[in-house]
Order: sequence, then structure tokens, then C-alpha cells
Amino acid sequence: MPKRAADPTSRGVVARSAAALLRSYDTTDPAAHNLDVVGRLPSPETTVAVLEKLIEVLYPGIHGNAHLTRSNVDLHVAALLDDIAAGLVEQAAVALHWSCRRGGPGCDACAAAARRAVDRFLGTLSRVRRLLALDIRAAYEGDPAARSFQEIMLAYPGLQAVTTYRLAHELHQLGVPLLARIMTEHAHRQTGIDIHPGARIGKSFFIDHGTGVVIGETTTIGQRVKIYQGVTLGALSIPRDERGQVIRGKKRHPTIQDDVVIYAGATILGGDTVIGKGSVVGGNTWVIQSVPPRSRVISSPQEQRIERRKPRRASR
Repeated sequence: MPKRAADPTSRGVVARSAAALLRSYDTTDPAAHNLDVVGRLPSPETTVAVLEKLIEVLYPGIHGNAHLTRSNVDLHVAALLDDIAAGLVEQAAVALHWSCRRGGPGCDACAAAARRAVDRFLGTLSRVRRLLALDIRAAYEGDPAARSFQEIMLAYPGLQAVTTYRLAHELHQLGVPLLARIMTEHAHRQTGIDIHPGARIGKSFFIDHGTGVVIGETTTIGQRVKIYQGVTLGALSIPRDERGQVIRGKKRHPTIQDDVVIYAGATILGGDTVIGKGSVVGGNTWVIQSVPPRSRVISSPQEQRIERRKPRRASR
């Protein structure tokens, strides 16, 4: 089929729109582009591809190649780790150089720092996997609907989000926060669960159902904590200096101690807020002050009435 010629009116609209967009690149604040900047940005697509290979390494035979056996898994994992290392080093070098003050198209210092970070990251994978095994068991023991560990690894969005968080947290700690954030935001889009890679989360963590869960950057969560859908662990306010600029790096999000259960729709805010060990936070509660250990937080129910509907008259 021959290509349809563009309508002259459309060409004029396109030209005017393009000119207006080009002007906006120089007039908006922030500029909202990365043009004429020496440091290119890391690729979300490549970073997500690396993440998917990491998940395959952590859960062999569950994700990725389904035909693995103990006789061939070693070669498969070795090949995947080679690909993971190459992709991560490339993207980490880009991310580090983007914020580098040295300038130039690249620098040996950023490349060397990326290699060191990735080497250390690869060394954490076995430890991360042990943590995830505890998370899987916590999900199995915390959800009567779970039929097997394999079901949890295949189908539970909470585990998907926590798996990505635990990997991204290691990268965040190793000084590559931009790649970490790309990974957790990918999991956010996939699962509806938003966990900042800077949060600190202990062993045996379980998010049941999960949609709408938000865990902020400076949140601290202890061991054996269970959270239901719609829970927010957020900031009470945004700290600002005398000039009105946002102060970064302060603890803004709550601390959840060991053995706490937080039910659906609860909102817990503030960097000074501590939910004591063994407490239960009821659904749809609003908590902005600390709770002693072994407490129960319950919201007062609103009045609810049930009225009988009048029968409809038969039509004549």
C-alpha cells in the first residue's frame, strides 16, 4: 500500500508543535531533559533485563529456564552471572559518571568504582537468597491460602516486590542508588507495591496481597513483620531549612519493631514514630505517635446502619 502523503495542514501543525517544544527545552525550570550533558543516563530497559536474570539466579527452575537440573544448573548460573556482571558494570559506570564532577566522556575512576561495587554486589547474592528463603517461609506460614513454596515464588506479588527490594537495597548500600531505584520502581509498576531501596527491612518479612503498600526511604522494619494491602509507612512532613529547601538525609519514616502485624489501610507516619515489638495495628488506622510494645491500635468504627429495601411495585 503506497504511503499516504501528509496533509499540508497537519505538516503546519507538526512544525509549530515542534518549534514550541524546542523552545520549552530552554525555558522550563527544571529543564526536564538530558541534552548536551556529558554523562548519559543508565538504561531502564537494560537494568530491568539484568534484574530478571538476577531473579532467575535466585529462583532457578522457577523463573527463566524451567528445564534445569542439578547436573546443569552450575553452567547455567555461571553464564547468567557473566551476563549480569557485564550489564551491571556498564550501567553502574554510567550511573556513577552521570553524577561525577570530573567531566569528560568517561573516566577510569567511575569504571573502577563500578567494577568494585558489582564485585561486592555479586558477593551478597547467597546472603540475599538466604533472607528470601525466610521471606518465603514467612509467606507460607502467614497465608493459609498458600499451597506450596513454589506457588509463592511463582505468583505472590509481595515476594516479587521484596525480592527486588533486597537486591536493590544492596546496590543502594554500595553507592549505586539510581540503578536501585530503577529496579524498585519496576517492581512498583508490576505489583503496586512501592518499597524504597533505602529502607531497612529485617528477616522473615511478609506482605500479604500487597496492592497499595508504600514503604518510605528511611523506614526501619524489624524481624517477622507482616503487612497487609494499602499500608503506608510514610513521612509526617517534609523537613525544610530556613530558605525553604528540602532537607535530605533525615529520618522521616517510622520504625516498626519485631513481630508487628499491620492490617489493611493503616497509615503510620513520622521519623520519630515507633511501633513497639509485638504490637498489632488495626485496619484503617492513622498513627503519628509511638506505640508501646505489645499494644493494639484500633480505630473507632463509624456508625453503620442496615435498612431494609422496600419491595418494588409490580408494573401494570
